[in-house]
Parts: sequence; C-alpha cells; structure tokens
Amino acid sequence: MKLSFHMVDVFATDAFTGNPLAVVACADALSDGQMAAIANWTNLSETTFLLAPLSGEADYRVRIFTPQEELPFAGHPTIGSAHVWQTLNGTGNGPGNGSGNGEYLVQECMSGLVSLRRTPEGLAFAAPPRRRSGPPDAIELARACTALRLRPEDIVEARWADNGPGWLALRLNSGADVLSVQPDWAALRGQKLGIVGAWEKGSHPYGAAFEIRAFIGENPGYEDPVTGSLNASIAQWLIEEGLAPDAYIAAQGKVLGRAGAVSVERSGGAIWIGGRATIRVTGTIGI
Repeated sequence: MKLSFHMVDVFATDAFTGNPLAVVACADALSDGQMAAIANWTNLSETTFLLAPLSGEADYRVRIFTPQEELPFAGHPTIGSAHVWQTLNGTGNGPGNGSGNGEYLVQECMSGLVSLRRTPEGLAFAAPPRRRSGPPDAIELARACTALRLRPEDIVEARWADNGPGWLALRLNSGADVLSVQPDWAALRGQKLGIVGAWEKGSHPYGAAFEIRAFIGENPGYEDPVTGSLNASIAQWLIEEGLAPDAYIAAQGKVLGRAGAVSVERSGGAIWIGGRATIRVTGTIGI
C-alpha cells in the first residue's frame, strides 16, 4: 500500500525556519499500530494522518501522533494538516454551513471539532478550551523551577495552560530572559513547560511582542521549535488577564536556529492562532 506523504514547514518566516510536520493523507486503512510506528519512524515532534470525518460538521478528521503517544490536539499539526487537506481537496465547507466558500474549515480530532479560517498569513485555528487553567500549587511550581534552573523570583507568575498536551506556562520578565533559560533535562522528565516573556515595542526584528519557548520532558527531552497549542493557551491567559493586546505576534525557535512567527488575534468571541504553512516535500510512503 502506498499513501500520499507530505512534509510541511509550519509557522516559518523563511524556508526551513518553522516546525516540520509529516502528513499522511487518505490514511483510513491504517491501524493504530501502523500510525504509531510511522510516527516513531519519522521521529518528528508530530506526524498526522488525514481521515474521512465521522462528524457531519467536519471537513476532515486528523489523528496526531508523537513518536511516543497520540495527542488529542496540537497546534502546528492542525495548521499543517489543514494546509495539506486544502491542497489535496480544495476549499472547505465552512463551519457546518455547507457554504463551500473556502473561508473556513472544520477539523475533527480527539479533542472535538476545531474551526480554522484563512488569513493573510495562511491559516488560523480557533484556540480550543483549556482542560486545566489557574495557578499551579507550590510543589508543581518548585518542580518547574528546578527543571528550568530558575529561581522563584525569576517568575512573574505561572498558570496551567493545558489544552490537550498538558502545558504549564511560566511568565518571565522579558523576552531576553526567555532566551537565556538552559533547562535541566533530567529534572524536566515528565513535565511539559512553556515560558513567555515580553519584548519592548519595536525591539524585535519582525515585530514580535512576546518570545515563547516549549520544553517537553520525554525520552530524554527536547525543545519544540514552534508550538501552536502552547501559543493558543498562553494567548488565552494573557489576553483574558489584560497582559497582552487583542492582536500580536509571538516569536519562537531562535535558540534552535529557527525563526517561527505565530499570529494571535481575538475576534468574534474566539482567539485565533495562525501562521504560514508550506509543503516542502511531497511523495508517497510505502506501508
């Protein structure tokens, strides 16, 4: 069996500066074990599989795998998968209204239905509800501080920002402070931590208001280049608490040699997380 296979550069400001994603299309015949094995083999942060939707309100269904597990939702896989689906199938039907105007798409995933729309930058998804929010307890915060080699006074505040992957987010004093963090990977094991800090207006090369980094303490641990899910939940936190404007750009990936840009906008009662997606590799995968 041969299936359509694509590699997508998501949230990039230039070629090969975003977060890569592998997408397998028309994957309905694959078993759970085959999907998990392919994701383990690609060894990217996520590999996705496009399927026919089960819901009549969705344009397509996606399953999202890391090399170790399946995720209910993730951000850059949502943008990249939607881009591949549109490339292969054309315009979407809109959010359950059958309009066929191509402005909106509806993705079905383990966490439910996720709306997407076209933007000048490419595509944006509506940030899903958080499964857990509010401040961490003292033990959770101390564990995060140890993992990131931070002192309690380095942290302005912290919030659970879990919309599926399990993020705990820490706000630092500045974007420069975010870039200076050097994690202790052994201490990070079992945690998924995000950090955010603001840039002075006009000080960032491509106008970013915030710098973000994401750390995943799995086998043995890694930093994610550009993270849509974390950007989504951080945006909900910051905008709801008046710590960020209704529209801004977040930068991510500099420490890894990337130049990711995530656009954030509150509009129509939702917070939209967007960016560019470009297919860099197209071919087939043999099963």
